[in-house]
Amino acid sequence: MAEKGRRDFCIECRKETEYLLQKKDIVKNIKDKEYTFAITVAVCAECGEEMGIPGLIDKNVQEIDEQYRAAEGLVSIDDIERLMKIYKIGKAPLSLALGFGEVTIPRYLEGQVPSKEYSDIMKAALSSPAYMKRKLIENREKLTAAAYRKAFAAAESIENLFCVSDKMLRVIAYIFEKLEEVTPLMLQKLLYFIQGEYFALHGRPIFEEDCRAWVHGPVYREVYDLFRDFKYNPIDDARFVLLEGTEDALTDDERRVIDLVVNTFGIYGGKVLEKITHNEDPWREARKGYGDSIPSNELLPKERIMKYYKLIHQKYGIDTEDGLRTYIHDMLDKAL
Repeated sequence: MAEKGRRDFCIECRKETEYLLQKKDIVKNIKDKEYTFAITVAVCAECGEEMGIPGLIDKNVQEIDEQYRAAEGLVSIDDIERLMKIYKIGKAPLSLALGFGEVTIPRYLEGQVPSKEYSDIMKAALSSPAYMKRKLIENREKLTAAAYRKAFAAAESIENLFCVSDKMLRVIAYIFEKLEEVTPLMLQKLLYFIQGEYFALHGRPIFEEDCRAWVHGPVYREVYDLFRDFKYNPIDDARFVLLEGTEDALTDDERRVIDLVVNTFGIYGGKVLEKITHNEDPWREARKGYGDSIPSNELLPKERIMKYYKLIHQKYGIDTEDGLRTYIHDMLDKAL
């Protein structure tokens, strides 16, 4: 869709006119292979001809570069910068740590396109702290002691941080993909509802982690520990690049269950979801003997969650969004 821009001189109209920014497909041949790129062009609002706007050529170069890398599955400049950030390592030391020449990463940051081989190495380091640790050990002699210690400690820290199961990480990644904002409290409750929903529809857990009956509702301790280390919006944290693409490994059944929960429970904030869990039998039974404000690490057994949600499914039909919405409304009415 055209977007209104500023005014500039149109050489066809021979005067200053308003222009619109639009996308235009162009075909370019790179290394004997044709690619179609969508670039931004400025079009005169009066005569419809393209106009040369300051800065547009640089923008087109960036657009083509990003789309070419995406088409070839190559690491982006942003990814390389994330790599440096999460492992707390400079560009020259990163080059050496990965087994490249000392100036390789600096050149990539200036815009040089990496080979597929080198790109795959950087992608592996970005997605796996264990892989990064192996590369650091392999190339230890090329690094200063300080650079090695700092990067290795960062890799170990991230490896320990992401100690939840692969399936849990995939579910979290998919929740982040579907929702723009997710607070730690909201995430905990959504994970619990997803587990209950999956139990109800498939009779088995979607992930292996056990839930605890804390004061503020069901909590997955491993996820709590994971998010406690993130000092700001976790989705914006560079370390969450480790989650990218993991949601692709979910099955259709798993995605459907997550979609059902996200489209219903996911429209409420964490405190509202907390009220719902506080009126559910699994949490209430696990909290017997504890006051409303007394901390507890009491296990909330999977069997109890499954039994409860199977009964809820029989009553409401929670394999549909309408059934889930009815259940949510009834639970919120009960909380009043």
